[in-house]
Amino acid sequence: MTDKIATDEHRTAHLQRSTKESSVDLWLDLDGTGEAQVSTGVRFYDHMLDSFARHSLIDLKVTTTGDTDIDAHHSVEDTAIVLGDAVREALGDKSGISRFGDALVPLDEALAQAVVDVAGRPFFVHEGEPDAQAYVIIGGAYTGSLTQHVFQSFATHAGIALHVRLLSGRDPHHIAECQFKAVARALRFAVERDPRVVGIPSAKGAL
Repeated sequence: MTDKIATDEHRTAHLQRSTKESSVDLWLDLDGTGEAQVSTGVRFYDHMLDSFARHSLIDLKVTTTGDTDIDAHHSVEDTAIVLGDAVREALGDKSGISRFGDALVPLDEALAQAVVDVAGRPFFVHEGEPDAQAYVIIGGAYTGSLTQHVFQSFATHAGIALHVRLLSGRDPHHIAECQFKAVARALRFAVERDPRVVGIPSAKGAL
């Protein structure tokens, strides 16, 4: 279960989630500067979340403990679930945000595009990774297939439409990292406050 903890008037959220497989404590500030303190027990994932925070300008504090002696999957997935829940919580009614974000990010030979719609309707599309990426172990514990799983869990719980396309890439580390950076940049633009937007950026009046 996920327990909501009191938040202040700014766009922040602090959530905890505990199961028999993991325990996650996560705080974020959508209007931060990209500072991160991350410890998930999976070092490569820590690196990806640190990069996510830096390029989204979302301040992020995460402490996850879990059954990494069995597999990294539970800790990685559950952290992504709480991250999505926290983004949704921090956005509130989404009044005044830009709503859409698009980013194209290279990392040497790798190139990824991410497009975000903070629409309240979760949807996820992931294309372009080479088949072998799913079976690669990065950093001794992080399986390449987890990248897609992280984004799908995040999009579902954040209530966003997220499209991620890998356009090129050979190195498994670069393939994963440029996707995290692209999602971060796209999300940064989508959740930004736009002074010209009055109310909810939707013809329906709700997101």
